[in-house]
Amino acid sequence: MADELSGWLLDVYAADNQGVVLWLLGDDGRRYQLRQRLTTTFYARGPFPRLRELWRFIRRRHMPICLSRTQREDLFDGRLDVMAIEADTAVQSRLFRYIQRRFPDLDYYDADIPVSVQYAARFDVSSTLRCRVSVNEGAVLDIAPLDSRWQIDNPPPPLRILTIAPNVDPSHRAPTHLHVGFEGRVIPYSLANGRLLLIGLQAALKRHDPDLILTQFGDTWLFPLLREEAQKAAISFNPSRDKERPCRIKKANSYFTYGMVLHRGEQTYLHGRWHIDIKNALQFNEYDISGILEQARVTGMPVQEMARRSPGAGITVMQMITAVRRGVMVPYTKQQAEQYKSARALLRSDKGGMVYQPQIGLHTNVVEIDFVSMYPSIISLFNISPETVKVNSPHVTVVPELNMPIDQTKRGLLPETLQPILEKRIAIRARLANLTRLDCRRPSLQSRSAALKWLLVVAFGYAGYKRARFGRIEAHEAITAYSREALLRAKETAEALGYEVVHMYIDGLWVKQKGVKTKAAIQPLLDSIESATGLPIALKGFYKWIAFLPSKLDSRIPVPNRYFGAFETGELKVRGIEMRRHDTPPFVADIQRAVLEQLAQTSGPNDCLLAIIEMVRGRLAALREKKVAPQLLLVSQILSRPVEAYKVPSPAARAAAQLGEINKQRFPGQRIRFIFTMGHPGVHAWDLPEDVDPDLIDVDRYVDLMLRAVTAVLQPWGIQRGWVDEWILRDWHQVYFYLSPA
Repeated sequence: MADELSGWLLDVYAADNQGVVLWLLGDDGRRYQLRQRLTTTFYARGPFPRLRELWRFIRRRHMPICLSRTQREDLFDGRLDVMAIEADTAVQSRLFRYIQRRFPDLDYYDADIPVSVQYAARFDVSSTLRCRVSVNEGAVLDIAPLDSRWQIDNPPPPLRILTIAPNVDPSHRAPTHLHVGFEGRVIPYSLANGRLLLIGLQAALKRHDPDLILTQFGDTWLFPLLREEAQKAAISFNPSRDKERPCRIKKANSYFTYGMVLHRGEQTYLHGRWHIDIKNALQFNEYDISGILEQARVTGMPVQEMARRSPGAGITVMQMITAVRRGVMVPYTKQQAEQYKSARALLRSDKGGMVYQPQIGLHTNVVEIDFVSMYPSIISLFNISPETVKVNSPHVTVVPELNMPIDQTKRGLLPETLQPILEKRIAIRARLANLTRLDCRRPSLQSRSAALKWLLVVAFGYAGYKRARFGRIEAHEAITAYSREALLRAKETAEALGYEVVHMYIDGLWVKQKGVKTKAAIQPLLDSIESATGLPIALKGFYKWIAFLPSKLDSRIPVPNRYFGAFETGELKVRGIEMRRHDTPPFVADIQRAVLEQLAQTSGPNDCLLAIIEMVRGRLAALREKKVAPQLLLVSQILSRPVEAYKVPSPAARAAAQLGEINKQRFPGQRIRFIFTMGHPGVHAWDLPEDVDPDLIDVDRYVDLMLRAVTAVLQPWGIQRGWVDEWILRDWHQVYFYLSPA
């Protein structure tokens, strides 16, 4: 007799022997471990003699596998003759690796789709979604979703969350205690005795049985330490809920992507419950746990994976799910190379988005408007997808400027994948627009909106990414061509209605017209741009003033993404200046932010310059009197290559070398924190065991950084660096000559 269970799906992974293991957070509050028999199929393609040889190779080993010859759909090449290899989900991954090593010359499809993704594609359920399960003695007979991943008001799972954090940053000092929290209560655990620590943590896990262990430095420090202590004490320690499955460990690695070297620390994954290290979660500074759960829900990726992977990985998984549901095979490796282009064609097509040179200086009464999710909207509206570009059919549209045909006879894979994300984000933004700033639902909705925004943003890049399974550079070029056309049409429309266009950047415009200060006044422009482009556009806000800054190397050359401004509400928008840079010391960034906040409350420095000078002089006095905490002087820079590879070591490389001397190895892609000091080597690595000597701090260097940051935000009002030096370092009374010119 089957039982009916309902609740939230927490985890899905391949079992050790057969099928998959499911964990369900039941509506009754219980946590259920279930099993389900499941088979998966992957495909091999190649010359018939080689496929026949593969057939014989498998048959000779008497593997429990079902082989057949069939036809399947390839996204680009249509129906293909392939060999179908069906095996139990528990062994499919190992089987594929075994076959692929023996027959590397064959093409493989659907071979490395993660178990959770296969499950989401087949049953339309994913982590954090409610579902109904028919069970007989722990075996799943049937499973069906109760909620859609595209609903806004899906009830969140009532998670039990255990937090673990060291009392200090382990890379800086050796912690002495762990702070373990549950339901608002925090208990300290001493690190002095490893055996007692393990026993205490095991007791806490058994008592609270958390669904999520939320740590700080859990991946890179805590769990490696606990494994080491367990080995020393000969104690079995497994924080997973499934005690039969050990933790899954991913090694640390450095990798190069989009012109940057990044480092991903070691990662610890649990079975039956989740572990998220907020210090190793890639986008946790952009959105919190609500955003991570939202991304896991809509992509089908496991929560633990989604927290640590880029949004691009989520888009890849969503494309896989769309392909599987359409009966399209997912290639094991990218198969589409860039088509030949002449130099002239390459110059015409490889331009990127539209960037307009802004008018340097200060502007008042400016209105900022931008297209809503411009690139995803273009993909959806014009049906741009890797398999639809450069395809001649009875019904095509032609990409402006490139004369590239886009097939319109069928919906593309990429727009089909993105459309529901786009619609959900627009619906969440509409919901936010109707909530007050004090509404308790607002933070969660903002986090979810940001998470969906990142999925949409990276989808454009992955359309042409060289390693994307379904990527094709021509699709990327078509998207940017449409974006340039849309922005030019928006500019022409604005100018036709009497607006002056001050700046354009990728998907936004800054325009001004005397007397336009309300939404009702700007609405005709928004309507006209939507009509001219077919794309949704929205009002960002009205500026009290905005300043576009020149290049630091040449004051005649504008920098498109270096500006700051104050909206009529007093809110600031800042791009490209010191307080937005990761390598700016907090001390300097805080001063620049304070200056801007003063300016935002006024129409210019005439009303607040004395207060600004007084504030900056006070901060300067605190710095010289050694009253500024050393951590506020930290500079953080990314190590771009191994230390020994630097011919002229950068400050970060010199700091990394100091750490290497005490066996604290640092790798490319890691952030190195240091303080500028006098004398050789000019830096003191923050993670050295000894504190920096306050007398050795290079105060003059920090003063220069501070004065540079202050000048950057006063410069649009004609204030020069020499004046700032005079007012702050020598005679503040000179400011009266600026305020009351003769």
